[in-house]
Amino acid sequence: MNILLWHVHGSWTTAFVQGPHTYVVPVTPGRDPDGLGRARTFTWPASVREATPGELRDTPVDLVVLQRPHELGLAERWLGGRRPGRDLPAVYLEHNAPDGDVPGTRHPCADRDDLTIVHVTHFNRLFWDCGTTRTEVIEHGVVDPGHRYTGRLARAAVVVNDPLRRGRHTGTDLLPALAEAAPLDVFGMRTDGLAGHLGLPPDRCRTADLPQSELHAAMADRRLYLHPVRWTSLGLSLLEAMHLGMPVVALATTEAVEAVPPGAGTLSTRPDVLAEAARRYLADPRIAAEDGARARQAALERYGLKRFLADWERLITEVCA
Repeated sequence: MNILLWHVHGSWTTAFVQGPHTYVVPVTPGRDPDGLGRARTFTWPASVREATPGELRDTPVDLVVLQRPHELGLAERWLGGRRPGRDLPAVYLEHNAPDGDVPGTRHPCADRDDLTIVHVTHFNRLFWDCGTTRTEVIEHGVVDPGHRYTGRLARAAVVVNDPLRRGRHTGTDLLPALAEAAPLDVFGMRTDGLAGHLGLPPDRCRTADLPQSELHAAMADRRLYLHPVRWTSLGLSLLEAMHLGMPVVALATTEAVEAVPPGAGTLSTRPDVLAEAARRYLADPRIAAEDGARARQAALERYGLKRFLADWERLITEVCA
């Protein structure tokens, strides 16, 4: 099949395009958010091909995977009037937990009979009000980076984009207290100046924006993975850390309570409990490695690529029938 989708979420798309189809991603001259084209920092197969808005008008499309509300109108214009859901099979992939009037937030595609909303976590489906629209949950899948954990650096890895802008959502305000328990290496986009903003010495909060090819190795050298997120969808970086064999210290919020089983780390709604868990891993590398090995096994069983692709194949077959 020819599947049209926009390059919105690099990590998720990297797993999705490992399937058996041709994946058409729009590209614009300036590679703006509506036309990023192929990824430059992720490895995508040759089955992912770029198409300009002009080329899309005559491109055969069997399924449209929508990810943002405005893509409904964008697809109709760029596909020469073909309407997702009416003239072409379509699903709306919801990456995010709802925001605003939670738990009463209405989904932009609520009460539609022409498409399916696919949530990436059961938590998201629980909190979004989708009305009468058909909903499915297809949990994340991860391209296995391998068991690369060394934990040789007595530091905690944190992966977050825009920690200053997203603030309390991603638990940025919790980092100063947690940095007292374990020095932090915060990886992600637009993390520059984080230590100064939080009033932390540079050695207690280092930042870097690395391509994925370097990020996994850097994460795996840290003793533990810290996930202080209050409110968001389940971060793929958490699942990647588990695949790497890292022990997890995370707030017991959103879908993390489902993703991290007992023995793979510490989950709590109390930051002081997370701080104590981080201290324990720094003091005992053996325990950290053992918990990390259990985290990897759990991630392979629940978030493996084979299961993810099989779930999508089942849904694609249903929707396109």
